[in-house]
Amino acid sequence: MSDLLRAPAEIKYAEELDWLESIDDNPKPFSWRLSPKMVRLFILGSERYDGLDREVSQKWFGDRSFVERSIVTLASDRGLLLIGDPGTGKSWLAELLSAAICRNSTLVVQGTAGTTEDHIKYSWNVSMVIAKGQSRESMIPSPIMTAMEAGAIGRFEELTRSTSDVQDALISILSEKYISVPELESGGGDDNIVFAKPGFSIIATANSRDRGVNDLSSALKRRFNFVRIPVVTNKKSEAEIVRFRTEELLRRHSIDLDVPPTLLDVLLQSFADLRASAAAAGSDDEKLESALSTAEQIGVLEDAVLHSNFFGERALTARTLASSLVGSLTRREPEDLAILNKYLHGVVEPRSKDEGGCWPEFLEGGRDAIATLS
Repeated sequence: MSDLLRAPAEIKYAEELDWLESIDDNPKPFSWRLSPKMVRLFILGSERYDGLDREVSQKWFGDRSFVERSIVTLASDRGLLLIGDPGTGKSWLAELLSAAICRNSTLVVQGTAGTTEDHIKYSWNVSMVIAKGQSRESMIPSPIMTAMEAGAIGRFEELTRSTSDVQDALISILSEKYISVPELESGGGDDNIVFAKPGFSIIATANSRDRGVNDLSSALKRRFNFVRIPVVTNKKSEAEIVRFRTEELLRRHSIDLDVPPTLLDVLLQSFADLRASAAAAGSDDEKLESALSTAEQIGVLEDAVLHSNFFGERALTARTLASSLVGSLTRREPEDLAILNKYLHGVVEPRSKDEGGCWPEFLEGGRDAIATLS
């Protein structure tokens, strides 16, 4: 695993999944590797009352009901659509669900304006077609078709970014549970049809900020159960997520660097302040272009940690954190810089005078970063 830039969940947590499977005596739907109870435990972590011989770490931080509804949906014949703002952990939850259920989270189609029907059905190996003609051997199955044949979970990222033609093709797959291949002759059998095996389902994700890009048809919506993932606003939960991800980063890079709790509090409070400001803004011009999600908060901290390790004093400081925050959240110039400058003068400056601590250094670092970018 050490030679992979980013190991999928089924590889990263392979030993834990093997152990859970070995002790799992609960009923399993279809060909699932783990029972619904164990899937939930794998994702949300173990509790003392579970009575296990070892601790299972929490990997996704959010409401328990979201995970349970997602698992129940996948145990039915309906697709699962995880929808929410950017950075709310939709893709990570989809990956964990796939890893726990079928030990394969890599059967993924990425929705873009360039995604075609071939990406969710099949295409052809041109050289083999020229040499031997069209056959099952010369056909290149999509990740969705591969999932159908294996009775596994297929994933479709950013569904609303794909065109209506692609979405319409997905309706047929979700409804009929097979893909017809008209280029192949039937021969009296089912050689020109690929049927889904029990256990097949689709987890799609959609960005709620993409509403209006390619709206889902009512027909496609009916074939999905929706689970809306809200932005994490509870400071305790958000702190757990940020700390969990940062510890992963430090382990991956073999970095020995502490993140002081006081600086984590400064980061959490800064994002809370900026979210409140965005909520009170009268127009989009008065809001940062950033979604101010937990994922972006993690990105700010990762940037500060890496900068401190490679170019700083190998210790995270409030100045470096402020510089990373300004650099990461500035997407538009001069609009975002003006918003951040207003925040520093209107909120951080009074707080640094009243509370002291890390805030004066954070204020100075933020001002310097804005001056550099202006």
